[in-house]
Amino acid sequence: MASSTPARVTAVDTYDIRFPTSRELDGSDAMSPDPDYSAAYVVLRTDAADGHEGHGFAFTIGRGNDVQVAAIDALRAHVLGRPVDALCADPGALSRDLTGDSQLRWLGPEKGVMHMAIGAVVNAVWDLAARRAGKPLWRLLADADPEWLAGQIDFRYLTDALTPDDALTLLRHAREGAEERRARLLERGYPAYTTSPGWLGYDDEKLTRLARRAVADGFTQIKLKVGADLDDDIRRCRTARAAVGPDIRLAVDANQRWDVAEAIRWTKALAAFDPYWIEEPTSPDDILGHAAIRRAVAPVRVATGEHAQNRIVVKQLLQAGAVDVLQLDAARVGGVNENLAILLLAARFGVPVCPHAGGVGLCELVQHLAMFDYLAVSGTTDDRVIEYVDHLHDHFLDPVVIREGHYTAPGAPGFSAALRPESIARYTFPGGAFWAADLAERTRKGQAE
Repeated sequence: MASSTPARVTAVDTYDIRFPTSRELDGSDAMSPDPDYSAAYVVLRTDAADGHEGHGFAFTIGRGNDVQVAAIDALRAHVLGRPVDALCADPGALSRDLTGDSQLRWLGPEKGVMHMAIGAVVNAVWDLAARRAGKPLWRLLADADPEWLAGQIDFRYLTDALTPDDALTLLRHAREGAEERRARLLERGYPAYTTSPGWLGYDDEKLTRLARRAVADGFTQIKLKVGADLDDDIRRCRTARAAVGPDIRLAVDANQRWDVAEAIRWTKALAAFDPYWIEEPTSPDDILGHAAIRRAVAPVRVATGEHAQNRIVVKQLLQAGAVDVLQLDAARVGGVNENLAILLLAARFGVPVCPHAGGVGLCELVQHLAMFDYLAVSGTTDDRVIEYVDHLHDHFLDPVVIREGHYTAPGAPGFSAALRPESIARYTFPGGAFWAADLAERTRKGQAE
């Protein structure tokens, strides 16, 4: 006789995964000159007969990744033993339990390392749900009933800007023409821009070579890191503009380097090179500072949001008229549920979303959110592009596919978050094969000296 016991989550396994990107200056910018792209990685395992797992992660840049893993570990008791069917049918219930833990909440609330840990776990649940449904996450979300989607959102602290009725109106309206948009998405993909030529540590020859390659590959926008030295930035922007010509969009990213007055002065100094946007010109928490910068540097657009701590900060950026371009991050906030709220807030205010995707695995995740937005929220790709960075995709079982400057819609079930087992074995810190060999080599050199 078959057992009537429901399948449950049996393990929440975590891994400290680090890649040595600092050695080639990949990812370098004015605030992070030597990042080692890393993932605090979590796998939800179950005793369900289908054998599916849920994969998620929080992105960091090296030191502190162990702290992020510890934060995920602190959530284990909330997840172990949960019935799989109920968990996948309502990820929002777990999201509310995790953000509402009365003691862990003190470490935020809803921000920082603890909130990123919640995002990793919640995203792993969505990966599991999409795998069990046999659909890529973008399709699972786009196929869902508007009422169910709205029920996945925590509207607390939002109703002065977005109510449940507002969300339902937006979601229902977006169903018009969705099938035609889906056909276009499958045929053409979603537009992308690339940051790969623009890392601050690259010399002018490498910048020029990669910028020209980006144009040849079909990208119509590239991005440069700026903010460390104005004369250097002027030279690099001139070099990039000469490489790509006048018709390619050139965005610049200061990575939070400046005070407000300095951001205004520096952006105006770069205006001769026709920057499409200035990204993160000051502290990501300074709502009024961003608003002042936006007023002063127009027509250069202001873009920010990748370090917005939660949906409440995003709400205020929009209410204050502080951004022209909203850049959500798939792993900074509390996972898919909170990003549903952020996408709807942006649609409510008519601000385009161009997701942040620098870092390990972020391209894989945000493509699903942007494609869902196109199909079921905003209904457009006008003035919308997903960032693309050509690093570390080979470590994923379902890596992004870029064709003629566009993200190809993923076809495999899930959230595209699963790392290859051999990559986990090699790059787990500090005992993985790469890091163990690296330590042995450094020890040998130290002894030789």
